[in-house]
Amino acid sequence: MGWWRIGTDTLAGSAFLLSPLAETVASLKTLHAGASTHPGERSWFRRHLPAYRERLAAEPLDALLVRAAIGPTWNADFLTPTPLGDRERSFEEEVAAVLATEQAAAVAQLAVAIGGPVPEPLRSARDLPARLAAVLGWVWRETVLPDWARRRRILEADVTARTARLSRDGWAAALDELCPGRMRWLGDGRLQVNDRDYPARTLVRGRLLLVPVTPMTGWVSWEGAERSAIVYPCAGVLSDAAGTVVPEALGTLLGTARAGVLVRLGSPLSPSQLVALTGQGLGSVGRHLRVLLDAGLVRRGRAGRSVLYEWTEAGAVLVRAQR
Repeated sequence: MGWWRIGTDTLAGSAFLLSPLAETVASLKTLHAGASTHPGERSWFRRHLPAYRERLAAEPLDALLVRAAIGPTWNADFLTPTPLGDRERSFEEEVAAVLATEQAAAVAQLAVAIGGPVPEPLRSARDLPARLAAVLGWVWRETVLPDWARRRRILEADVTARTARLSRDGWAAALDELCPGRMRWLGDGRLQVNDRDYPARTLVRGRLLLVPVTPMTGWVSWEGAERSAIVYPCAGVLSDAAGTVVPEALGTLLGTARAGVLVRLGSPLSPSQLVALTGQGLGSVGRHLRVLLDAGLVRRGRAGRSVLYEWTEAGAVLVRAQR
């Protein structure tokens, strides 16, 4: 298995970061796979898959490039550059790192992703970084940007919830939950990042960036010893207005809208984040929260400037019993 030993200074300097490029790469990987992995992605997937396939059919070399860059066990590094981490950047700023890749380096990275020699005509092409950046630009403009404001709210909800978890239970608990089944805290400063047989890495300095994306995918990347990133699928995946399924009996008991608020509070969320996830208005969400609070089903707390709500023990028992 691949694992990292993370020093205390690196953990102390770690940060969550939103990345339009990572969101775009994750969306590209979903389209490339040809199948959605979560019910919330299906309407988006059905809407954009035909145009994506048409785009690649018009540029066969681009289709070969995408297939090579998304390798069976490893992504070509210039597809997934590690964010700089000092601040959130625009897609255009981030994709500049893809464009800046030297042609020879791109071919070498494709060989690693493929696990063997790069075939023609990719090997002889002279513009692979520019071509990949163009594909990413299309995915961003056509499939991500129109929905970016809502995706961003979902990503912010995930970061807020995980930050609260970090403050309450520490780094071991926060990291252990990033990618259940694939990533886990091993103790003694060791984090399993995947189930591949890769050499261990030691992060004793530099920054560790935690980057959520809404598609159900993830990867790791690094830029020397200075920056490392874990891209992980966020908890609030691309749900539609109906969102999380509300058990019928719970909907009858509380009302479907109020039950829809309650079932999402297994992790701490703010009212504005619940608005993004449920599609309900802020006034309606506020009224539901007051009723649930008075009934003892949720509790209220703070994380920085955010007011967060989550299940009490009674709320957790009620939701889990219905499920």
